[in-house]
Amino acid sequence: MDISSADLTAVWLTIKLATLVTLILLLLATPIAWWLAHTRHPLRGPVSALVALPLVLPPSVLGFYLLLTMGPHGLIGQLTQSLGLGTLPFTFAGLVVASVFYSLPFVVQPIQNALEALGDRPREAAATLGAGPWDTFFHVILPLARPGFYTAAVLGFAHTIGEFGVVLMIGGNIPGVTQVISVQIYNHVEALDYGRAHTLAAGMVVFSFVVLLLLYGFRRNQGAKPLL
Repeated sequence: MDISSADLTAVWLTIKLATLVTLILLLLATPIAWWLAHTRHPLRGPVSALVALPLVLPPSVLGFYLLLTMGPHGLIGQLTQSLGLGTLPFTFAGLVVASVFYSLPFVVQPIQNALEALGDRPREAAATLGAGPWDTFFHVILPLARPGFYTAAVLGFAHTIGEFGVVLMIGGNIPGVTQVISVQIYNHVEALDYGRAHTLAAGMVVFSFVVLLLLYGFRRNQGAKPLL
């Protein structure tokens, strides 16, 4: 069955969302993962639990509290309104913020695991050679931990592609603004248009399988531990 223009718009919006969220997550998750991998602070446990919370929380619960927080009376909502940005719910920017929270553990944990596997020896060796912290990170740690960063990027991108509950709670169902693939599939099912729903759903199945196949193959070639 042919894909409609609305479906193509949903596909493009989903790819745009996943790409932007993945880039933001890599920037945010790297210092968090670094701190978790090297600190002995008493707050390490609570911070780890907080980062991993989206893994166990129902998406509707996380979406509900994000909706309250980003609403007109919430902390983030009051901040964005004071900056003249309005409120984030039911906007593409709101989807980005919600997706960052929801996909955070899928990016932090692979990077943290890669950094922990390296241990302290590479940093100590670089320090004895006179390398500064930034030189050590970009020229020693980053190349050695590259498989972890690749895994984090792929998992973050794929997880954002497949989001439904959180994006529906925060973004609603606005065509061309917040109507991503998962929401569009839901629309087709509600309309009993199973043919179009099958087209999009089958595409998601194929995409997910290919992503995991490539990821497992890459990790096996790099000698990394399996994901599961």
